[in-house]
Amino acid sequence: MTPVKPLAVLLIGLVSLLAVSSTAIAQSHEHKAHEPGTLPPPRKLTEEQSKRAAENYQKYCALCHGADREGYANDHAPSLKSRSLMETGIPHAVLRPMSYGREGTAMGGYLDEVGGPMSLDETWDLTYWLYWQAGYKRVKLSTDPVHGDVERGKQVYTENCASCHGVNGEGVNAPALGNASALAHNTDEVIRYAIRNGRQGTPMQAWAGILSDEDIDNVTAFLRSRAGGWEQSQPVLRKLPTPEDYIVNPDGEDPEFTLSDGLYISSKDLLAALKGKKRMVLLDTRVPSVWQRAHIEGAIPVPYYTDFDKITEDLPKDVQIIAYCSCPRAAADHVIMNLRKKGYTRTAVLYEGIFGWMNLGYPVMRGDIRKKSE
Repeated sequence: MTPVKPLAVLLIGLVSLLAVSSTAIAQSHEHKAHEPGTLPPPRKLTEEQSKRAAENYQKYCALCHGADREGYANDHAPSLKSRSLMETGIPHAVLRPMSYGREGTAMGGYLDEVGGPMSLDETWDLTYWLYWQAGYKRVKLSTDPVHGDVERGKQVYTENCASCHGVNGEGVNAPALGNASALAHNTDEVIRYAIRNGRQGTPMQAWAGILSDEDIDNVTAFLRSRAGGWEQSQPVLRKLPTPEDYIVNPDGEDPEFTLSDGLYISSKDLLAALKGKKRMVLLDTRVPSVWQRAHIEGAIPVPYYTDFDKITEDLPKDVQIIAYCSCPRAAADHVIMNLRKKGYTRTAVLYEGIFGWMNLGYPVMRGDIRKKSE
């Protein structure tokens, strides 16, 4: 047997060392991919900005997201204090849906340019207020795409996610994941981070350790693929109704409704009254940006956060008033209860809400829609 020369021994040892080092480096990089760095905090708010943001939150957001930002107060609205969201969602993953809404969901746009009640400065301030209230550091995530097997991701999604988020990502008792604006505003890494870490304080568990890293990538790639071919549109804003437009069929007879629980009417009964040209007032209690997209004909936008002292200056008390929302009832309940406190006795809430109304095939008025490129 020919003895191995010292140089050969050295080379063999060096090759072995490099192989071990390369494996260690690869494992280290893979580990670090799930332990991202941090970003510097965003700007701090002045006392006045913070006070206004807190007031805006209670006025516009608390009804669905909860008085303490805990989420799921109504309409499956997500927690706005969950660590994984606050770590990765500031600013854009929170600011964009707040500003422009989630089309096809109950989340309307609150920016004034789409018919909402807040200025651009107010939406930014509220976004940062949510961050400072949560008290977590911002995580630095890559903007690179996450690659995976889309077909495998679809299978994993169907088996593990569809029961809450919907077969088509439409949302059942959890946020809609197949929403075009959500996919546009969230990077792949933001989506993957949410899957891996869950949403603390909500039913959304952390899937790291349950699903393999590969399958988490596959689900991320599958969700991203759902945005392909979807087309965003924006409404041409209609002029808001004035008091002389408030009464539907002003020359008609008063309707006779039998209210369930002393408060609710059915879509079937409301449709019959409208077809019968009955005299009434319809209140759309959602943010006006979604009234612009679709509303029951004749409805006037009176959002749940409205100034009730002001609206009652023009709202008649001798006409049947029916309110609706998309929760399907929370915002409408809120408005009607406030009106009843002010002496409005002829009031009711549409039990199914506008989504139930539309799902029954009943008619709505839609704003003129144009493509964003036009």
